[in-house]
Amino acid sequence: MSVIYQKVALIGLGLIASSMAHAMRAGGLAGEIVGHAKSAETRATALEIGLCDRVYATAAEAVQGADLVVLAVPVGAMAAIAEEIAPHLAPGCTVTDVGSVKQAVIAAVQPHIPAGVEFIPGHPMAGTEYSGPRSGFATLYKGRWWLLTPFETTAPAAMVRLRALLEAMGAKVDTMDAAHHDQVLAVVSHTPHLIAYTMVGLAAHMEQVSNSEVIQYSASGFRDFTRIAASDPTMWRDVFLTNKEAVLEILGRFTEELFVLQRAIRMGDGDHLHEYFTRTRAIRRGIIEAGQDTSAPDFGRGPVAEKL
Repeated sequence: MSVIYQKVALIGLGLIASSMAHAMRAGGLAGEIVGHAKSAETRATALEIGLCDRVYATAAEAVQGADLVVLAVPVGAMAAIAEEIAPHLAPGCTVTDVGSVKQAVIAAVQPHIPAGVEFIPGHPMAGTEYSGPRSGFATLYKGRWWLLTPFETTAPAAMVRLRALLEAMGAKVDTMDAAHHDQVLAVVSHTPHLIAYTMVGLAAHMEQVSNSEVIQYSASGFRDFTRIAASDPTMWRDVFLTNKEAVLEILGRFTEELFVLQRAIRMGDGDHLHEYFTRTRAIRRGIIEAGQDTSAPDFGRGPVAEKL
């Protein structure tokens, strides 16, 4: 593969950005990779493990001369970062982000983007429960979807170039409207995370079940909930606060479905339960057939499995 961007600036050096760095290095896709992180410890780690060629204490310094800037910070920090880097963005530069919410990110970032700079919002549909610069690995995006929500005014050449980078890192790229993206993610990601947080929190508050029993006897269902609930709390706080309308709508529908199942259990309606579970099982099979998961029983249970 050949170099697609001469200088890539990663603003934020957690799982997503560090995995991008590893993937770009593995494919020779960037001439230079620089980064910024708020924490001095994170910046030191990024240099120590060779994640970046250079790291900077400020985002403004990091973006100077970059032809691609990736905003990989929590959604709640996007506005301040965009305002800081705006005067330092090079003409012809592309700015993208990796936020799980798109309408809020657009509202935060777009007003600060100067003329001559392309902003193409994005969201990689990949991740683990781990965070920090040491958590990344080059194959995180292999076979995973990377959603882009460009504007009608987005330059086609900028889109082609960004898509080429993402595909070279192994991702499958699709585009959609920002509002539709947020609704879809409320179903497939945001609300499931909230339910996982709730279930783990419920177990912690049940006095008749000790913490040691919860840990010792965790079967696969609860164990998966705890894996999801171990995700970065700052990121998920911002997700729920910035995509609250879509999440609340899906939570309302979830509550209605739960009432139906409660009634079926109370009334002993086995036929309804069997039919319902048959339909949900078919969705799981569809996810496996689409290549977005594997039927292996321990997939995703730790860094070794996730990096295979």
